[in-house]
Amino acid sequence: MEHKDGQFEVFLQPGEYYFGDRDTRIRTLLGSCVSFTAWHPKLRIGAMCHYMLPGRRGRIADLDGRYGDEAVLWFFMEAAKHGTNPEDYEIKIFGGGDMFDRVVGAKHSIGKLNAILGLDMLQALGHRIVARHVGGSGHRHIVFDIGTGDVWCRHVPLKNDKPEKAAIA
Repeated sequence: MEHKDGQFEVFLQPGEYYFGDRDTRIRTLLGSCVSFTAWHPKLRIGAMCHYMLPGRRGRIADLDGRYGDEAVLWFFMEAAKHGTNPEDYEIKIFGGGDMFDRVVGAKHSIGKLNAILGLDMLQALGHRIVARHVGGSGHRHIVFDIGTGDVWCRHVPLKNDKPEKAAIA
């Protein structure tokens, strides 16, 4: 869908990922899910994913964007396809919120596990994470402008949780 300012706009559903150029803006809505953005500042190309679970067990036939570990592998494949080194991208990560009052603060909520997987895996692979807004409760609206590398995050915590200031990354 084309936006009024001429940018191509993409809305990611859970399990989707997208790699685009400087004329692309990507949006999503996160709860316990996590998105990471990857931006190449020199080429102004980038990617964003929206994963729902940290990983799956068993043999992987095709990469599935619903799983964080596979979304990271997808990014590596796309970076190679575009002739770039994954380490040249700036990484930002968002989401992993607890969505129900009864799990806020729980040690092993799905949101926390999603955020931990993303942070740990990306850092273990040598990526420098330049911005993050993960954990807490509630949902986040994310907008990634590939032309500038800017990511906007509007965080709406659960009513019983203390409001947090949204990160501008």
